[in-house]
Amino acid sequence: MRFPAAAVLAVLCGLIAVTTTAHATQSGRTPLPEIAIAQPGQCVEPKEVMRREHMTLLRHQRDRTLREGIRTKKYSLNECIACHASRETGSVIGAGGFCQGCHDYAAVKPDCWDCHQPKPGRKTAVKAQP
Repeated sequence: MRFPAAAVLAVLCGLIAVTTTAHATQSGRTPLPEIAIAQPGQCVEPKEVMRREHMTLLRHQRDRTLREGIRTKKYSLNECIACHASRETGSVIGAGGFCQGCHDYAAVKPDCWDCHQPKPGRKTAVKAQP
């Protein structure tokens, strides 16, 4: 049995329209992570910039500190931790932690905590010696 080209074309257009409409209505259905800011206020950059660029800012700060000896507070990881550590746990990681919430959502495992403490007031992580 042969189908007229117009009928096949109409069916394909219908499928494309249904698929496009279904995709459009499904966008935004994934809930965003809940992030509690322990000390709300003005961050060093707007929220949209920090969400998109925080790793670049931290990496740039790390390079300036380690390689050039330049220490500033603006993009310092310790300053981030001081503002964003949970009042309940005192940490930015763990259940409900500021960093943990977004990184779990994005399925990203940051390596910051290999060297740094996720709690304010501590400068380096305590690592077990082999």
